[in-house]
Amino acid sequence: MAELVEAAAPQELSAEDAKIVTLARSGRARTGAAEGAAVRDTDGRTYAACTVALPSLQLTALQAAVAAAVASGAEGLEAAAVVTDADRLDAVSVSAVHELSAAAPVLRADGSGQVAGVLR
Repeated sequence: MAELVEAAAPQELSAEDAKIVTLARSGRARTGAAEGAAVRDTDGRTYAACTVALPSLQLTALQAAVAAAVASGAEGLEAAAVVTDADRLDAVSVSAVHELSAAAPVLRADGSGQVAGVLR
């Protein structure tokens, strides 16, 4: 698997990207999970999820959001966002996004919603 390279955060987010960051942030805050994530599919629908940490099932927030999108019939993703305290994202989680859309940006934001970087 190729190493992930994170680019600098954009100067300004589009309204659509700001929405998925907000959804990821609110899901994380509501559940107290380690991470929150949201994805936007190619039809403009959004899916949000948080970290799943059960004895029998472990998913990162991004994996859970991608799974929700796929389960709803999404065939591609436009963008994804993860709100986390980590300084990097899990490569396997990012690859789940890129399996659906190789060029979809994955925004990494902190708990305040400030985007720290973008993976492409």
